[in-house]
Amino acid sequence: MGKTIAEKIIGEHAGKDVSAGDIVIAKVDVTAVQDGTGPLAVQQLQKIDLVQAKNPERTVLFIDHAAPSPNKDLSNAHNILRRFAKETGVHLSEVGEGVCHQRLVESYVNPGDILIGADSHTCTSGALGAFSTGMGSTDVAIGIALGKTWLRVPETFKINVTGSFNKGVYAKDLILHIIGMITADGATYKALEFTGDTIRNMTMSERFTLSNMAVEAGAKTGLIESDDVTRAYLEAQGRGDKFRKIASDEDAVYERVIDIDASTIEPVISAPHTVDNTKAVTELVGMNVDQVFIGTCTNGRIDDLKIAADILKGKQRDPDTRLIVTPASKAVYLEALEAGYIDTFVRAGAAVMAPGCGACVGVHQGILGDGEVCLATQNRNFKGRMGNTEGFIYLSSPATAAATAITGKVTDPREVL
Repeated sequence: MGKTIAEKIIGEHAGKDVSAGDIVIAKVDVTAVQDGTGPLAVQQLQKIDLVQAKNPERTVLFIDHAAPSPNKDLSNAHNILRRFAKETGVHLSEVGEGVCHQRLVESYVNPGDILIGADSHTCTSGALGAFSTGMGSTDVAIGIALGKTWLRVPETFKINVTGSFNKGVYAKDLILHIIGMITADGATYKALEFTGDTIRNMTMSERFTLSNMAVEAGAKTGLIESDDVTRAYLEAQGRGDKFRKIASDEDAVYERVIDIDASTIEPVISAPHTVDNTKAVTELVGMNVDQVFIGTCTNGRIDDLKIAADILKGKQRDPDTRLIVTPASKAVYLEALEAGYIDTFVRAGAAVMAPGCGACVGVHQGILGDGEVCLATQNRNFKGRMGNTEGFIYLSSPATAAATAITGKVTDPREVL
């Protein structure tokens, strides 16, 4: 019987043949924490006198969710990570380096790896053909110290996408459409495997967007087979020698197969307060928006900034609508500078922030006022997500966000493209 990507990778790391439903102990290649979850992981290791890292070269502590720090308590939490890095020799990604998930795909994760991270969107790296999943701080702490973890091998949903997107439709619209179809808990502890000619024709940036949001359907990971697009991306990042082909067998067994025709998808928006509350953009056109936020680990890459900059070039944001732009990493920021996108954003009236999570997590750099509406390219719109339970968050593609920033009202990107 054939194997899925998830079964192959976990079996290789467990040293035996595995099938969906098995519980195994598996070696871990990469471990990661961020400044919201990392201090607890470090403190747990201190409590059990296990302050060590099995694989320091591929253990990374990220200061990204509250970077730069907005208060003294978070500054002290950051120092816990800095001290642990010095004690153990693990990597520290400092303020301004960028969001953990973007930095992981840029520098650390390769096809066939197992990555565990103390952040639910660790699944982003699955687009490289790696089994990447989020876990609690204590589980990741043990993974850091011992270099292994326990896993239940997930069943897999095959998401087969064929055809071409129409103008104004992007990977973000596809994943929101999928989550609306599956529902927020419809794929709990499953692996989503994205395949089909639409996926094969996507850039890595688009693929990362899909894998990033797999968890919003409850999934354990979001996987895409590695191919020539993956190889080219790894070569561009200076680790082309790490490429290997990872794909499911033709006779792999899937729990569910979902077929989607990309040409039928329209621009999509997720309305408050759940990601699966999806609507066609046409249902919300004309709604007033107080703030537009472009960035995050979902849509803060160079391709996303280009889409937004192309729409905003030579235009101004609506005077009653704030526009915040936060590149996902330092590398993205520098590339956007060279391409002129940062200049475009500033001239359009945007506040451009240092690389990091920015407003997404609701700690700083864009907290909403009571009753305010934000249209964001992030991955979550839960009540209180952007720092105020009285705020309202809508999710969209960078194109929809940029078009909306100009008019101050939800705008169909097809009207300006």
